[in-house]
Order: sequence, then C-alpha cells, then structure tokens
Amino acid sequence: MKCRWLTLAVGCGLVVPASNLLLSGVPTLLCPMPFLTVAPAFVLASLPSPLPYWTAVVVPSLLFFVWSPGLFRCQTQIPRRSWVLLSVLTALTVVWFIVSWKFGLEYQGHQFTRVVCAVNALWLVLLWLVLYQRWRHPSFTGNLLFHWILFAWLAWYAFPYLGELP
Repeated sequence: MKCRWLTLAVGCGLVVPASNLLLSGVPTLLCPMPFLTVAPAFVLASLPSPLPYWTAVVVPSLLFFVWSPGLFRCQTQIPRRSWVLLSVLTALTVVWFIVSWKFGLEYQGHQFTRVVCAVNALWLVLLWLVLYQRWRHPSFTGNLLFHWILFAWLAWYAFPYLGELP
C-alpha cells in the first residue's frame, strides 16, 4: 500500500519540473522548452480547446503512470522496456542536437545551445548510472528513482526547443 501512495505522489510531483514551461515564453537555461511539454501546449493554444495551454504540464505525470504501472505493485526490477526506452531516447537526443544545432546557434545563441546540450548529456549520464546501479542492486526505491529522473528529464530538459519560435 505504501508504494502505491509513494508512486502517486512522485508521479504527481512531475508537474513541478514540467511547470517550468510557464516561466517564460522563450527558451531559457532554466527552461529550454522541452518537446514533451511544449508540443502539447502549442497544440492546446492553437486549437479551440476547453483546456488552457498550461494543462500540458500534466502530460509527463500521465505518461509516468502509464509507463510505470509496476511501481504501484512495488516492482523492484527496472523493466526491460525502460532500458530500450533510454537507449532510444539517448540516440534520439544525439540526432536532435545534430539536426537542430544550426538553428539553436542562430536563434538561441552559442552559449545557450552548448549549455543545454551539456546539461542534456549530464542528465543522460545520470540516467545510465542509476539504471546500471539499480540493475545490479534492484529495489523499489531505485526503480522509482530511475523512472522519476527519466520523466523529470523529459518534462524539464529533454529535446529542447532550438530554433525560431512560432
């Protein structure tokens, strides 16, 4: 029962890093406008939707719950699909920066683009270290920590907006 409440609290807590989206209307080092929150916000803002654009901050929490149902059952082992997801996200991050580097330099500047790239690299190193450590020593808290870091990165810093704003 304890893991259910802890998982619920941690998952709902993902609105905090995702809410950085609301701090400014342009990419900043504090909030580089990550794809996972910006894309839904742009869609909500452009459609005649009953939901305001800022409700996009719940997307990472919803995805966390959908992706990690085993956490509600106190699962100790990080699922293989999370290994695959991190591998795919790592490769896509490299592609993202290669493809959008030129636009980042042009619209956000050299310092912003380099710092955001370096911070993303640090997030990925942290994720791989936690994943490896929790693979060697599985625990519920380690599984929860890994998935929280993964979705916090996706909500706050992953796949930053590099280029001209609409």
